[in-house]
Amino acid sequence: MEKRQLGKSALQVAPLAFGGNVFGWTADEATSFALLDAFVAGGFNLIDTADSYSHWAPGNSGGESETIIGKWLKKSGKRDQVVIATKVGGGKVKDLSPAYIEKTVEESLRRLQTDYIDLYQSHYDDLKTPIDETLATYDKLVKAGKVRVIGASNFSPERLLQSLESSETNGFPRYESLQPEYNLYDRQKFEREYQPVTQGYNLGVISYYSLASGFLSGKYRTKEDASKSARGDKAVGYLDERGQSILETLDEVSADFKTTPTSVAIAWLVQHPGITAPIVSATSTRQLEDLLKATQLGLDAGAIEKLNIASDYE
Repeated sequence: MEKRQLGKSALQVAPLAFGGNVFGWTADEATSFALLDAFVAGGFNLIDTADSYSHWAPGNSGGESETIIGKWLKKSGKRDQVVIATKVGGGKVKDLSPAYIEKTVEESLRRLQTDYIDLYQSHYDDLKTPIDETLATYDKLVKAGKVRVIGASNFSPERLLQSLESSETNGFPRYESLQPEYNLYDRQKFEREYQPVTQGYNLGVISYYSLASGFLSGKYRTKEDASKSARGDKAVGYLDERGQSILETLDEVSADFKTTPTSVAIAWLVQHPGITAPIVSATSTRQLEDLLKATQLGLDAGAIEKLNIASDYE
C-alpha cells in the first residue's frame, strides 16, 4: 500500500483515514474491533478520532471512541502498525489553553492506552488563548515524547497562517496537517481559501465529509429520499442543479468503471494531488470493503475531467 508523507513530518500514512466518530455510537465495541481489524488488514493505518467523540449520542459524555480504540490497541497489539490521530478542544469545550491541553492529553493517553499520540490536532480554534501559548504547550508535549506531530482542524485561513508564522518565529512545532471539509460538492472554500496555504507550507490534508453527508452515495435523489434519513436534512441543501449534475456524472462514471458512485467519489479525493488521506466511516465490514476498494479504482484523466466539470463552481 502506497504511503504518503504527512506534511514535512516523518509520519507516513496510507491514502485513506478511518473516521472513529462511529465508535461507541453507531458501531458497538465488537463491531468497532472488526472494522479496525479489517482496516489494518487492508494495508491502511491512519485512525482519526477526538476526545469529544461521541458526546452527542444519548448516554455518552465524550471519550467513548478513544476508549474503544485503546481497548483494541491493547487486544490486537497493533500499536506500531497504526497512526493514531486525535483532537483536543472540540465538542462542548473550545479550549486550547495550556492548562486544558495538559489535562486533556493525559486523559486521551489513558483512554487510548498508549504512551504517545502520533497526530494531536487542535479541533476548534480558541480565540481567547494566545496562539503562542497553545503552541508552546504543544512544544512541551512533543519534547516529552507524548505527541509526535500536531495538526489543525476548523481554523480560519488567517489563524492557520498566524499559527504557522508563530511556529517559524519561535521555533515551536508547526501544524503539519489540516483537517477541512472537502468533497466533490463542497470544493470552493477549500480550493480558494485553504489550498494556497496547504500547498505553500506543504501541509498534509485529511479531509472530512468525504461523501457530503451521504449525498454523493446517490441515496438522496429527492427531498422525499432525504426526509427518510436522520442525516437527510443536510442532504436537501445539495439537491440543486449542480448537485443533480454531479450525481448524474457519478452514475455515468461508476457505470463505466463497473463500481458505485460512492467508490468514484472517494477515488476522486484519493487521486486529488492536494489531499493526503480523506476520512471515511463505516458501520459494517461490508461498507468498509467498498470504501477501501476506491483506493484501487484508478480513475483515468477523462473521468476526472468529467467530475471536475460537473462539480465546477463560479
